[in-house]
Amino acid sequence: MKRFFLLSSVILFSLLSIAQNAVIDQVVWIVGDEAILRSEIEEQRLRAQYEGMEIKGDPYCIIPEQMAVQKLFLHQAQLDSIEAADSQVNSQVEMRINYFLSQIGSKEKMEEYFRKPLNEIREDITEMVRNQMIIQQMQQKITGDIKPTPAEIRHYYSELPADSIPIIPTQVEVQIITIAPPVPREEIDRVKDRLREFTDRINAGTATFSMLARIYSEDTESAKQGGELGFMGKGQLVPEFANVAFSLTDPNRVSRIVETEFGFHIIQMIEKRGDRMNVRHILLRPKTSAQDRQKAMALLDSIGNDVRAGKMTFETAVATFSQDKNTVMNNGVMQNENMSTSKFEYQQLPQEVAKVVYKMKVGEISDPFVMIDRQSNKEVCAIVKLKSKVDTHKADLTNDFQTIKQQLVEQTSERIIQNWIKKKIQETYIMIDPEWVNCDFEYEGWVNNTK
Repeated sequence: MKRFFLLSSVILFSLLSIAQNAVIDQVVWIVGDEAILRSEIEEQRLRAQYEGMEIKGDPYCIIPEQMAVQKLFLHQAQLDSIEAADSQVNSQVEMRINYFLSQIGSKEKMEEYFRKPLNEIREDITEMVRNQMIIQQMQQKITGDIKPTPAEIRHYYSELPADSIPIIPTQVEVQIITIAPPVPREEIDRVKDRLREFTDRINAGTATFSMLARIYSEDTESAKQGGELGFMGKGQLVPEFANVAFSLTDPNRVSRIVETEFGFHIIQMIEKRGDRMNVRHILLRPKTSAQDRQKAMALLDSIGNDVRAGKMTFETAVATFSQDKNTVMNNGVMQNENMSTSKFEYQQLPQEVAKVVYKMKVGEISDPFVMIDRQSNKEVCAIVKLKSKVDTHKADLTNDFQTIKQQLVEQTSERIIQNWIKKKIQETYIMIDPEWVNCDFEYEGWVNNTK
């Protein structure tokens, strides 16, 4: 897609204020009643340079034009009363702050990196996310619900130059049966005793919660932050965890042990803000025994042999034995949730499944193997059947109708947005400082429309 679909990357630059005091500020563009300052452009240019982001062309032409297009969308959204829901904005803000923390290492390092206190970073990200969501809604309203007919899709495909027909990577459909080996009672007791030991050490002052989380927690991402999850609403957490976390009132106390589908936790409150809370947690997962794992593998081996011998179908085996709640009602067919389809490219499959399926032929059933379930992060045993496979090829109407349709929708949307921007430029008051007009802009009309 063209740059106007990537405006959020422009907004992201504004998080870092670098060397602003060295810039003599001035208004260099005006779009409607919104000014674009030299310092804003310089700030974004330096941020892109600092982050190693390539700008193809003169940044003093590309950056202000992208900012101007952004302002066109935001101005129209204001006229159309388009707003972003606070709950969605807040959720995205906390996710991004947590991501930065996980990459940078700590709150203090993050503040040093952005040269701002955390509350100002949060304000910047909030404005960025809100604008991004509003622009997306505005673009969706402009393009409407594009639904090309089958005849239009066939005509579009027939007119495509040979070098514009997309290449479709190898795609497969996979059926799966999983069995989770039982966890021994003794192992559950061991994990609970370990968490009680952590609680005693924290209460006695011989260790801090964050230190123990960094060393022992099996939630590897939050462990990097001393177990800190960042501000979240109750609905963002699994119910068992949320109910205990939101009942905490004393940041010096540690919760009781909480069991969820992910394992066993202890929780410590950090701060509460309205209906959102920031907590730390330590997660430990009970391990299955080698003996129980071997029993599950033997059962799956027997199931695979019975299917190969024609004693039952794979679909019957799924209904009878599989414990995979996400596929058991669909004959075991795995679903590619990101693409809303049952077809996967190899890299989209769980790593353990991809390794097995890569060597298989259509209709073949694998030997049993061990994998980590994506939903629960627990160890399970599995067998898979390769249901279908389409090798790498140029898209055709028979096998790739939806892919071709999506390409047509995207190109139609792009054309509509392009025309909207051009029309909006003609209708909007534009002022560009004479020193900034000597540019090869993407859109015509900026200079001609300068008042």
